Amino acid sequence: MPEIDEDPYSGTTVGLIPTFLVTDDRNEIHQIIAPDAIYNQYFGYGARGRVYSYPSDNTQWSIVGGAKERVESEFDGEYAAGLLRQDLLSFDLSLVYDRDGSPRYYGLGNNAPEWHATNFTYQQKYLQSILGFNVTHAWQIGYTFRARQVEITPGHITAIPSIQALFPDAINRGDRQEILNRVSITYDSRDSLTAPTRGAEWVLYAGAASDEGLLNATLYSEAGIDGRNFWSLGDNAVLAVHFALRYMPGNDRTRAIPFWALGSIGGDESIVGGDQPLRGYGTGRWVDRNMSSMSVEYRYRIATIDAFSTQVSVELTPFVDMGRVFDLMGDDPLSQLHKDTGVGLRALALPYVVGYLDVGYGTEGTAIFTGLNYPF
Repeated sequence: MPEIDEDPYSGTTVGLIPTFLVTDDRNEIHQIIAPDAIYNQYFGYGARGRVYSYPSDNTQWSIVGGAKERVESEFDGEYAAGLLRQDLLSFDLSLVYDRDGSPRYYGLGNNAPEWHATNFTYQQKYLQSILGFNVTHAWQIGYTFRARQVEITPGHITAIPSIQALFPDAINRGDRQEILNRVSITYDSRDSLTAPTRGAEWVLYAGAASDEGLLNATLYSEAGIDGRNFWSLGDNAVLAVHFALRYMPGNDRTRAIPFWALGSIGGDESIVGGDQPLRGYGTGRWVDRNMSSMSVEYRYRIATIDAFSTQVSVELTPFVDMGRVFDLMGDDPLSQLHKDTGVGLRALALPYVVGYLDVGYGTEGTAIFTGLNYPF
């Protein structure tokens, strides 16, 4: 399969993906093996290997790794068990190394101007585990532990100023380790983890992070809520709504919180307690201590075809994203919102696989994103 990716930060990537699907006797995909060979306009030739495995409805694992000629390399190992919450415990483990040469930083605040764009190299490695105690099928009490080390170095994209030119303090205090402890309460009534058509998932969480020791808040503290609701509108349509609000208590801007730990909006992905989508802009376009975000999608199935030994449904998805970042706890999270509109195409090989292409338009132009799984 051809690969053509146009990212607002990392530029144009082209390549080929030989894709191998392992299906069962019902033609449902249980494993995807998808290595690729690529060329990126900034970082040269590269290769990646990917294995996504779905042994059962209750367990998933994946391994992704690769590198390019210059700067960039990655490894991501994921394992999840107890996904259906039928047993007492659920467990998720992530081991990640990533060196990314394309991120942008515009400074702090909801009004950080486009012409303040700088480039930096972001290297992180972390171990994260999430343990869930399933009180009932719908209610879960969770504990998240993450040990992460981050290094911020000058950028490598010559067309964009490097971060130290405009924001020397940001690069100086960007090199940190983070030990995060977070507790959460989750209510989940969705009818599917992969492609829900009805129900809701709401997560209320609070946590603290340090750069030394296990149980203190010397780096930052956090509290937030993340909610996703789904309504079936007939046999072929679903209305999906997502809302997120995250606070980092305290108003002292001189506290040495690295910018990569702050609330951020921009890009195509929603992470509980992390980045939130604004698909007309690049990842992390606006950052500050606190953040609010909302997205609405209308997912309409336009076709179902037989392809690659399985059945694939195609969805057309117009969407709207809104969000802002702010410094003070008392600021209105619903005022001065950044907005975008767009349309997506989704390919669903149920019960486990969703691929997407989203094209968003904001005040700074158009952004295009591709990937696996729904944005939220």
